[in-house]
Amino acid sequence: MAKKRICIIGAGPSGLAQLRAFQSAANSGAEIPEIVCYEKQSDWGGLWNYTWRTGVGEDGEPCHGSMYRYLWSNGPKEGLEFADYTFDEHFGQEIASYPPRAVLFDYIKGRVDKAGVRDWIKFNHVVRDVRFDEASSTFTVTARNSKDDCEVSKEFDHVIVASGHFSSPNVPYYPGFESYNGRILHAHDFRDAREFADKDILILGTSYSAEDIGSQCWKYGCKSVTVAHRTAPMGYDWPENWKEVQALVRVDGRTAHFKDGSSKTVDAIILCTGYKHHFSFLPDDLRLKTANRLAAADLYKGVVWTKNPKMFYLGMQDQWYTFNMFDAQAWWVRDCIMGRIPLPDQPVIEADPVAREAAEDALEDDYACIRYQGAYVEELIAETDYPSFDIEAANQAFFDWKKHKKKGIMQFRDHGYTSPMTGKKAPPHHTSWVEALDDSLESYLQTG
Repeated sequence: MAKKRICIIGAGPSGLAQLRAFQSAANSGAEIPEIVCYEKQSDWGGLWNYTWRTGVGEDGEPCHGSMYRYLWSNGPKEGLEFADYTFDEHFGQEIASYPPRAVLFDYIKGRVDKAGVRDWIKFNHVVRDVRFDEASSTFTVTARNSKDDCEVSKEFDHVIVASGHFSSPNVPYYPGFESYNGRILHAHDFRDAREFADKDILILGTSYSAEDIGSQCWKYGCKSVTVAHRTAPMGYDWPENWKEVQALVRVDGRTAHFKDGSSKTVDAIILCTGYKHHFSFLPDDLRLKTANRLAAADLYKGVVWTKNPKMFYLGMQDQWYTFNMFDAQAWWVRDCIMGRIPLPDQPVIEADPVAREAAEDALEDDYACIRYQGAYVEELIAETDYPSFDIEAANQAFFDWKKHKKKGIMQFRDHGYTSPMTGKKAPPHHTSWVEALDDSLESYLQTG
């Protein structure tokens, strides 16, 4: 019998988790399917693979990256640590709880370098189209090699979409935008906080990117930060030159007018207005349409496409947990494909995401949401051989993180938490976050 052929779309944290899952099975002596992973960028890491480019990349495709310089993890590393590859193992030393991008990217790469899965990835390959043929029960995936400028089409038994959902910006319009003569940009195109030094900036939105991009600009010397909200303010104890106002109504010249009657002259408007789940390479019958929520629509166990269970999606949920949740999903998908986990009848498959959505709708606060996602990760891990870890310890790191943010939004990254994997508490960083202007790997890891 011929080997199954598997296509993975994307070599970011989710796609790499899937490659590691199959490599882990092979390492244990199992016969694994033939695997091809298409990655549009020239290197792995997804959003963690920083690029200075914005808009359109060198291949003529929309730029995937939303990563900016000086980004530090905005949640504790103890909530995202790999169960099979700890931070201690990778760095050979204990590090603080909030690493900058370069440090996390190095950690992500370390595991897959060790696993030796790079040969499974076809870099600079942009997936153009995916079609399912009922007669043969196979997918045809067409990808463009942007280096050689040629297309290739191959047949696969399963497709795993791991292309993420933080690269297609949701861009609203407000009256006056077309005549505003400052800079308007979406968070997707934000790269360097130093660009806004000595500037008055307006941020639209109350998401994590609003909080973090505002904090970055404040840290690197912007003149003032104004954040406009549609529903409720973030409500942290912001610095003196930071103000929260009601929704933007219109812009006249460089003056922004808000719903509460106030106004502010600003040099730049940064739209922290979220992202869309966008899969331009998928036809309607295979394309996920979901809100950004903990229980993604039409996905059995959060990963199996209910309308065609030969297709899978990874990492499509709103996220408290990240890397280790992607692992839990990837190990589960692997075992489903390899026949270790049987799928139930179609009515059960379709009822599962509906029940998960109802359970999410009943959650009363963020703490309940963290527990909900922790329980989901635990549920998947229990059905595979992914190394079990202390979910409650990870939950606790998130709980403490939220409390520390409430206590001091510019100081929360100075705290340390206990690893669910090693049981050790992270040491303090050598420099407070506010004073740490160099985010390089070398600067971060120095101990002297």
